[in-house]
Amino acid sequence: MAQPPLTEFGPAARLLDLSRLFSRVGRGACTGIDRVEAAYLTRLLNDPCPLFSLVRTPEGFSLLDRDGTRALALRLFGAEAWGPADLRARLRLRANPAQRAGRADLRRLSLSRTSHNQIGSLLRRYLPEGTVWLNVGHANLGTGMFDAIHNIPGGRAVVLLHDTIPVDYPAFQRPETVSDFACKLAAIARNADLVICNSAATEADAKRHFSAIGPVPPTLVAHLGVDLARTEVGQLPASLNSARPWFLALGTIEPRKNHALLLDIWDHFARELETDDIPGLVIAGRRGWLNEDVFGRLDSSPLAGLHIHEYANLDDASVTALLKETQALLMPSFAEGFGLPPAEALALGTPVIANDLPVYHEVLGNNPVYVPVTNMYSWAEKIIELAQADRKERKAAVGEASWLPTWQEHFNLVLKVT
Repeated sequence: MAQPPLTEFGPAARLLDLSRLFSRVGRGACTGIDRVEAAYLTRLLNDPCPLFSLVRTPEGFSLLDRDGTRALALRLFGAEAWGPADLRARLRLRANPAQRAGRADLRRLSLSRTSHNQIGSLLRRYLPEGTVWLNVGHANLGTGMFDAIHNIPGGRAVVLLHDTIPVDYPAFQRPETVSDFACKLAAIARNADLVICNSAATEADAKRHFSAIGPVPPTLVAHLGVDLARTEVGQLPASLNSARPWFLALGTIEPRKNHALLLDIWDHFARELETDDIPGLVIAGRRGWLNEDVFGRLDSSPLAGLHIHEYANLDDASVTALLKETQALLMPSFAEGFGLPPAEALALGTPVIANDLPVYHEVLGNNPVYVPVTNMYSWAEKIIELAQADRKERKAAVGEASWLPTWQEHFNLVLKVT
């Protein structure tokens, strides 16, 4: 289908899918993908191109215009409080209070709403020809949604793919996650007009899967932005003894993140070092799935509360404080699509010890200390080495991080073609 040409302000309109970000209301701190969706929301609200947003809830779809999207953003970002829950929201007994208030406000702010199976009619009624749907949160990636977008004359579907980890490492996932993501990949392959990849590594993985399905859709590599150095810095957790060297593991406690290696290292320290010489380990992230052995070790370890500290649902400012003050960020992940935490750590001048992954070399160059996760003792040596270094030495080892990608650079690429 011939596409309408882009004007100097972009397409006729953009439709930003905010379903994932809205789903996080009342569920604690945002994850990496949520923050990417938030970055798109912030950028597009300041772009002259006409903007709409779409949110899917269990009740159906809500379509918002620019004013409604801006009002929703203020609530999502905590700048304004959610309003009172209406009767319909109060009847949703499984929703928590924040979700009830959020859904009530969503109804009040919406331009229009519809059931799940009527989304095509709704979009065609309200959106101009040539609208581009931007989906950066991996939500609503079924064939029906693509059909609804393409039912708009000149409508285009653009998807940001963060990784293909669920199908590449199924042992780290719930079975239903693997099958659901495989269906999403197939729908993207057959229906997306453009796939934005957060790294060349993700692009290579995506093309490998797409080629097994059929014709490969157009792709664009655009590294995610790393602007953390200008964000608010909060307080360290009160229970953390920050007078002693400590290290940070940041992210959901799931098998892929390989927290088991870190627990093995700290058990090794407990056997080999004097108590006062054991550095601290901070694990910041909620407990995930298929990781009962690690959860059991965290609950029963004699090091818990003394040398190992676990924190879930910290806000962004507190996470920034941890990243800024730790001796080093530890990233022993088996796989990543991009890796925002190590990039953010380096932006703050904090050293990173990471598994030797191709995507890290692509995005971060030689700035992290790379240690294969098959070598626990080398990890332990590097940790002790950095535990004994003072802050000036650590900062000097990292140097300036002006080479890191920015959101401005990301959007300079993306908005030229969407």
